[in-house]
Amino acid sequence: MGELTDKAKAAGNKATGAVKEAVGKNRRDPDLVAEGQAQKAKGTVQDIKGSVKGALGDKI
Repeated sequence: MGELTDKAKAAGNKATGAVKEAVGKNRRDPDLVAEGQAQKAKGTVQDIKGSVKGALGDKI
């Protein structure tokens, strides 16, 4: 179950990060661009965490 939760959170963070990054670029707001990139990176880490949990059978 933890795998699916992590992957769902990852997808949300990646999508939100992409939107923030795009809006930041449109507004020429480097802080918002950086915030979006950081949130996308967080989503990537969560996705990897979910994959590891799936491979190990939720033992972490």
